[in-house]
Amino acid sequence: MYIQNRQEFDQAQPDENAGFDGNVDVTIVMPCLNEIISLPHCIANAQDTLAMIMSEYQLTGEIVIADNGSDDGSQDFATSMGARVVDVTAKGYGAALIGGCRAAAGRYILMGDADGSYNFTEGVAMIGKLVDGADLCMGSRFQGGIAPGAMPWKNRYIGNPALTGILNLFFRSDIDDAHCGLRAITKDSFDNLGLSGTGMEFASEMVIKAHLKKLHIEQVPATLSRDLRDRAPHLRPWRDGWRHLRYLLMLSPTWVFGVPAAAAIGISTLLLMVITLHSLGVIGGKEILGTGWTIAAGFLFTAGHLAAIMAVTSHLHGVNQGYRHLRPIFRKYENILTLETMLICGFALILSSVAGFVGIAQSWSIGGFAPMASNLPLVLAATAGTTGLQTILGGFLFAIISGHRADFGDFPSSDSLRRMAN
Repeated sequence: MYIQNRQEFDQAQPDENAGFDGNVDVTIVMPCLNEIISLPHCIANAQDTLAMIMSEYQLTGEIVIADNGSDDGSQDFATSMGARVVDVTAKGYGAALIGGCRAAAGRYILMGDADGSYNFTEGVAMIGKLVDGADLCMGSRFQGGIAPGAMPWKNRYIGNPALTGILNLFFRSDIDDAHCGLRAITKDSFDNLGLSGTGMEFASEMVIKAHLKKLHIEQVPATLSRDLRDRAPHLRPWRDGWRHLRYLLMLSPTWVFGVPAAAAIGISTLLLMVITLHSLGVIGGKEILGTGWTIAAGFLFTAGHLAAIMAVTSHLHGVNQGYRHLRPIFRKYENILTLETMLICGFALILSSVAGFVGIAQSWSIGGFAPMASNLPLVLAATAGTTGLQTILGGFLFAIISGHRADFGDFPSSDSLRRMAN
């Protein structure tokens, strides 16, 4: 489940800031769902942290408990301890943090779980990084240390390294622990990211979008202790691991669409080239690529072309949503990256396809309608026609995704789009 847009989230939440003066610098946000056992320790730990931040940086602070529907008295206890409770109706770890951070009054936000597994005093260094100019500061449990039994072995040695490795491969973010629950971010940066993941994938989404928007990201050591709860954690390793992975894929059009497109088009072009050169007698010897490979090559080319259209569409969507910057190549060739250019190319391919089919029909008729010696001309004509049709449809899709703009290269910046949206 994802929050579709900022307006939808606002409509689902009460106004938690009504009557609140908001005169603080740092907000510590904790998502909470029936954490009455660990909450006393966490709030006390957060209070110590705010005292240290005041001593170190002369910054005032508050504690916000983003409650996700607790029925064990967590809200009343948090209020009695001086924390501000924000009721978040949208369910999920990410939804709770989004609600809590939206309601934060401080210009710096420090977030961490309410289960006692993180030491909030380690966030003092994170706030220091923000004060020095960073936009986001991540904790690294692999640098700080993981207590025995604090993290299941499959998470420690398989899940986290694999997902963080994929994230770094896809987005080159150079973060060694993308799922650490202790992290700090400036309020402006949080608002700018437009986060929407309601589940555990929220952790990856923040890092990915921060990198895509070229925010200044720092990382400091953080320790992970055994949590204080007497029940199983809300985390479901396989389900939440898959949610993280699919989110990584959804935010990486290069790897989901671009790489397969390049591979398919490259392989098909090579196959068709070899088959064509062999049929023209340029390459001698026994023919090893017959009818089957010719058809397969045509299929690969059209599939790769469609994947390339999806890659560009996904990229433009990210730019339109404000979390991705337009690639420089679009601006470099903005004069030709237009709907009209794609329509001209598409219709030209379709006309060449029609001409090819007419030529094939004439040759077939002259030969007495006997089976053709080679299906290469037919495959080439069909491939050209399919590619032309996809180019035309893709052009209109680009224009729609670009905000009904016919020139895809002359695109407003992501920051401008976000300002217009707000």
